[in-house]
Amino acid sequence: MASTALAAPPAVPGASASASALSASAHILPLELIDRCIGSSIWVILKGNREMVGILSGFDDYVNMVLENVTEYETTSEGTKKTSLGQTLINGNNICMLIPGGEGPGA
Repeated sequence: MASTALAAPPAVPGASASASALSASAHILPLELIDRCIGSSIWVILKGNREMVGILSGFDDYVNMVLENVTEYETTSEGTKKTSLGQTLINGNNICMLIPGGEGPGA
């Protein structure tokens, strides 16, 4: 059986080698990005007008997250309520968006 080699994609006219290297290194999987955030501040926007900011301690394949030194922000018709929490476990099903390095609403 003969083996076939895949041909490299054609070069883009005017593109530099460094631009090609940069675009190749810019590809990252979502769980890899979250993994890089361990030990750093992360802003988590949840369902139901709630947001949390804390230090990411860990997560699993379902994006259930453990945060330390958490501040919770709950938006109501009367304004935003701010609550300080300690260690918090967030169910990944409730997460709408993650913002690495985020400081929370109004920061």
